[in-house]
Amino acid sequence: MAAVGAGRLRRAVSALLLRSPRLPARELSAPARLYHKKVVDHYENPRNVGSLDKTSKNVGTGLVGAPACGDVMKLQIQVDEKGKIVDARFKTFGCGSAIASSSLATEWVKGKTVEEASTIKNTDIAKELCLPPVKLHCSMLAQDAIKAALADYKMKQESKKEEPEKQ
Repeated sequence: MAAVGAGRLRRAVSALLLRSPRLPARELSAPARLYHKKVVDHYENPRNVGSLDKTSKNVGTGLVGAPACGDVMKLQIQVDEKGKIVDARFKTFGCGSAIASSSLATEWVKGKTVEEASTIKNTDIAKELCLPPVKLHCSMLAQDAIKAALADYKMKQESKKEEPEKQ
C-alpha cells in the first residue's frame, strides 16, 4: 500500500512541476548564480587554452599553485625577436574564477612587450572580472603565473647569450 501511495505522490509532483513555469537551464546553472557574467563568459568560452613548446628558447613557462585551494595554473608566453609577446596559452586546474583569471591574463599579455606584461597586476584582473574578496587569490595566481613565465623567458634568453661565448 505504501508503494502505491509513493507512486501517486511522484506522479502528482511530476505533474505539478511540468505545469509550473520553468527558468531556462542556463539561468539555473551554478556558475551563473555564483559568478559575475564576465567570469562565466571566460569559464564557458576560455581563450587561449593549450600549450606551447616549453623547450623553445622564445617560450616562457610559468607554473604556479595555491595550496590553500588546490588551484594550479600553467601560463606560457611566446615572444618574438623584438621582445613582443605574440602568443600566450594556459592550462588551469581550479575553480571558475581561476580559469577566468588565466584566460583574461593570456588575452592581456598578447601584443605587449615583456616589460609591459610585467606591469599587469592582480588587482586589475580582479577588477575586470568583478571578483569577490574570497576569490582574489585567483587573480593573484594569474599575476604570479605571468611573472613566472616572464622570468623563465628571461632566463632562457640569458642562457642563449652565454652559449655562443662558450663555443
